[in-house]
Amino acid sequence: MNYNFMKKDAKIYIAGHNGMVGSAILRKLQELGYTNLILKTHQELDLTEKKETRAFFEEYRPEFVFLAAAKVGGILANDTYRAEFIHDNLAIQTNVIHESYRVDVKRLMFLGSSCIYPRDCPQPIKEEYLLTGELELTNRPYAVAKIAGIEMCWSYNRQYGTRSIAVMPTNMYGLGDNYHPQNSHVLPALLRRTHEAKLENSPQIVVWGSGKPLREFLYADDMAEACVYMMNLSDEKYSKLIGDEEHEPPLINIGSGQEYTIKELAQTICKVIGYEGELIFDSSKPDGTPRKLLDSSRLNSIGWRATTKLEEGLSKVYDDFRLSKA
Repeated sequence: MNYNFMKKDAKIYIAGHNGMVGSAILRKLQELGYTNLILKTHQELDLTEKKETRAFFEEYRPEFVFLAAAKVGGILANDTYRAEFIHDNLAIQTNVIHESYRVDVKRLMFLGSSCIYPRDCPQPIKEEYLLTGELELTNRPYAVAKIAGIEMCWSYNRQYGTRSIAVMPTNMYGLGDNYHPQNSHVLPALLRRTHEAKLENSPQIVVWGSGKPLREFLYADDMAEACVYMMNLSDEKYSKLIGDEEHEPPLINIGSGQEYTIKELAQTICKVIGYEGELIFDSSKPDGTPRKLLDSSRLNSIGWRATTKLEEGLSKVYDDFRLSKA
């Protein structure tokens, strides 16, 4: 693949570089030889604070921004901390997008989530389905914040001529994921629970929901490759991706095209870990959205496709998880 638009010494800010998504982008940029990467921890820079964010952008004046900083979590976390999920995400993206405009950032990439789309969306989900139906109630505050971020990118592109793009990855997993027993997403939560069940010789594992919902999973390093690939497109190709300024938001799906039921996911995790106990599905717990498969044909049409299969990615993630516990 060609990585030509961003010069190797370009000033590139990765907001949220310690998270699973941001760290994957950081690894990809380092692998490609980028040498002028701007990195700040949350303790060093609180992006929810307007004055701090403005002072940072005025001092460093990055040329490119990957906006991967966000408050994220699974169904329980989204449903429990609804105020934080909408407040913190709105504050972060508002400050970063506005300050990027003020210092003339060349390109900004805003990372969202496939939960922006309606709960009962036609499948596979095309970018044009945004705002065509009701959102999933359990994560609506997070989804509304991310939709606002897309609208903000679009509005600044139209009014000020900025070159921002909003990318919506499907369900992601990868190195450095969040394995919190209550606040993590379904895949890392299942991986941790299965690992602990094996260590404790537990005869069974209880999985939330019926096991029937379908999910698409994307390895974070594949997603990072797609993000860096898009940011390096020529102006002509990049302009086609960010859409018709008047009628089409600058929105791009990033998916793997691989779809599994939650039951199949749990079974694959058991295989990777070597757990031979019984899986019990608790149908009294919420399933969330019945199906979420992204249509990534726009991205595929410019030459990018995911390459990591689920079992391969899970093996890498499990090795990383065990190292973190060592």
